Amino acid sequence: MRRLILAFLMLVPSVAFAAEPAYRVLAQDKGHVAIVNAKGEVEWEVDCKHNSHDIALLDNGNLLLHTGKTTIVEMTPEKKVVWTYEARPKEGYTGKVEIHAFQRLADGLTMVAESGNRRIVEVDRDGKIVKEIALAVDHPDPHRDTRMVRKLASGNYLVCHEGDGVVREYDASGKVVWSYALDLAGRPASPGHGPEGHGTAVFGALRLAGGNTLIACGNGNRVIEVTPAGKTVWSLEQKELPGITLAWVTTLQVLPSGNIIVGNCHAGEANPQLIEVTRDKKVVWTFKDFKTFGNSLAVAQILDVEGVVR
Repeated sequence: MRRLILAFLMLVPSVAFAAEPAYRVLAQDKGHVAIVNAKGEVEWEVDCKHNSHDIALLDNGNLLLHTGKTTIVEMTPEKKVVWTYEARPKEGYTGKVEIHAFQRLADGLTMVAESGNRRIVEVDRDGKIVKEIALAVDHPDPHRDTRMVRKLASGNYLVCHEGDGVVREYDASGKVVWSYALDLAGRPASPGHGPEGHGTAVFGALRLAGGNTLIACGNGNRVIEVTPAGKTVWSLEQKELPGITLAWVTTLQVLPSGNIIVGNCHAGEANPQLIEVTRDKKVVWTFKDFKTFGNSLAVAQILDVEGVVR
């Protein structure tokens, strides 16, 4: 009998005993920021009433958190705030301001995108603005001027303009050097934040190593990869994954394996909040935790992945 079992194991090890990925997840929703381990246990949390749109675990072990419409803080694991930036109306502007994206840069500065002010700023440890880039916005709205923004290795900025439904790339001087306008992909526009809602309110974008851009289409309910010429060469559609419906597609992470982590916000408790999918659209991991988080989990980061994560 033992020989028979060993022979069977040699024939089917990858099928019978393939292990799912095990990730720790950092995210914000339900009034707190939390880190959930691979067993589903909350191992760290702190109150955060604001529905965050960006988040980061820094190389120094601290966390960069979105704690209010105009505020970001750097917090130690011991929950001590060691740096704060608060956006205020720029000179000559008296309207509302909101932050939806930020990034700690390699030189120690922090990039912040300010909706309402329609600008990107880079600020130092004293909160002093040392660089400012004006943004081109066709439909100004302090809540929708921007969503995810990232400074690229080239020094350019990749900006998701939610209200315009456009991803624009700006060079260091603020000139738009590339843009991509989302479309409705042949479906009628419809209101709502859940799976029934459909539009061009783009949320996230990443520049891939080969020069293409991966776009989380927000309420476009899909992920697309486009070339510099604007040609779509890959997509993940709303109901393409068995048993999963995409709603407001938010954050993206590209793993060293090439797999993609997709944030699936407002999709309801029948659907996972995070999905890892291969390039041939096989689901290899999902995260669904409606006890710790809720239906408004807009931003998350998986942790402890070896290698470069985009």
